[in-house]
Amino acid sequence: MSDNVLDFLREQFARVHARLDGLAGDMVEVKERLGLLEGSVASLSRRVDRMGGDLEQIKRRLDLVDSAP
Repeated sequence: MSDNVLDFLREQFARVHARLDGLAGDMVEVKERLGLLEGSVASLSRRVDRMGGDLEQIKRRLDLVDSAP
């Protein structure tokens, strides 16, 4: 009977190990995709900041705001 229990535990360990390997691969993919998203958000943030500066310049040229600081 102890051989059966040992075999069962080995099988279960192998299953858990295989699932952990799959999860590790999934985590690598998630981290890569998250890195890409972070880069995209940073790029969008820089673009919005530049647009804000452009908008202020347009307002000054149209005399919509005071030109003095």
